[in-house]
Amino acid sequence: MRGLLLEFGIVIEQGESAFHRRIPEILEDVDEQLPPLLRAGIAHSYETYEELHEQKAARDVELKKYVQNNADCRRLMALEGIGHISALGLLVRLRGGDYDSGRNAAACIGLTPVQHSSGEKVRMGRIAKQQGSTLRSCLFLGARSVVCKLKHREPTTEKERWLKQLIGRRGIKCAAIALANKTVRTAVAMLRNGNDYQPQPLAANAA
Repeated sequence: MRGLLLEFGIVIEQGESAFHRRIPEILEDVDEQLPPLLRAGIAHSYETYEELHEQKAARDVELKKYVQNNADCRRLMALEGIGHISALGLLVRLRGGDYDSGRNAAACIGLTPVQHSSGEKVRMGRIAKQQGSTLRSCLFLGARSVVCKLKHREPTTEKERWLKQLIGRRGIKCAAIALANKTVRTAVAMLRNGNDYQPQPLAANAA
């Protein structure tokens, strides 16, 4: 719809809020010189979009209720950067896969560098992008949010101190991938042992 209207010189800003605001305004504005066929098509498309948007919101409510009623998901959401979608994704992926270690689980999701070996030399390449793309993206975005917030405050746990040091050495993106990798490893141990997540406070804070 944005593309079609742009052909007629009508620009809609990015974002859902602008889209929700501008489309009804455009359809109600009789001074807009839109062909009747295009106006009817935009109106029908917007109606379909609104129906799908309402269905998505309803499914999201159901998903949140399911996650809140699932003990494993609630434990996983205690991990840094993990919301209800990532928690359910981790539960499904880790319960459904026969992983002998957290490292293997992180590798299958796509959170470890691709290894290139030749003879006795081992070279670690870039992070694989083709594996576990949806869950990987959710984990990375959640981790990146944590990293960006931590960049501007002091750490309160040993894990945050490790992450803060990593941000200084390698930057935000690398630190976010490392945090997501550690999150998967921790999640594997939590689901295997039925433990709650308990981050270790800094020694000074503990005292």
